[in-house]
Amino acid sequence: MEIKNVTFSYDNVTDRLKSVSSEIEMGKITTIIGPNGCGKSTLLGVMSRNHTPRSGEVILDGKAISTYKPKEFARKLAVVHQQNEAPADITVEKLTSFGRMPYKNIFSSHNDEDREAIERALTCTNLQSKRDKPIHALSGGERQRVWIAMTLAQKTPMLFLDEPTTYLDIYYQLEILELVRGLNEEYGLTIVMVLHDINQAIRYSDHIIVMKDGEIVTKGNPNDVVTEDMIKTIYGVDVVVKHDEDTGLYMVPMGI
Repeated sequence: MEIKNVTFSYDNVTDRLKSVSSEIEMGKITTIIGPNGCGKSTLLGVMSRNHTPRSGEVILDGKAISTYKPKEFARKLAVVHQQNEAPADITVEKLTSFGRMPYKNIFSSHNDEDREAIERALTCTNLQSKRDKPIHALSGGERQRVWIAMTLAQKTPMLFLDEPTTYLDIYYQLEILELVRGLNEEYGLTIVMVLHDINQAIRYSDHIIVMKDGEIVTKGNPNDVVTEDMIKTIYGVDVVVKHDEDTGLYMVPMGI
């Protein structure tokens, strides 16, 4: 995927994205970080066709994403949004099965391929034993896994996640991020996600894109991108960046 000179505005007055360009390497995990309001989720929205850019374009498999038919694009890319809603009494398996909609028409029922995809999605997210539970009976982390299961049932090569760990405690944050990394390693999924926690971005990403004020400031390998100077410039925070032989790179906030 290639982002080419994308500019976007919600009101046609103030640009939230300003001539943004970048490449997303297939088969890798790319994480977008930056301060609140810098354009992270907006960029993800443009890349997933939820927003239409004022200028520029996003290219996927040699075609502008604006030229794909909706079902065709839904077979290429799945999204777990920041806010996800469904009827409280819908079951885990039923919600997961909605991931098969890009392959069906309004009158068709599930075939063996659909059932296999749903079962695989439930297995990957460790939800087999909860398939008949309504989602209102699940914990926050379990509900997030159901939304991921639904996207896995789509069987797309790309998965976008907008702040997937928001509102979760540390256990469920790590559970979701370990799941995401496992999907990348086992199935070769291309993952693009937005995170706020810089240490989590370092640990779970192959590439990091850093944004500020609607622009990409720097990007690359976490070990190259995350520096004390970068954190100070982007966030206005003093940090110490360290490297541990066992855990790798990490940063410690020192003050503002």
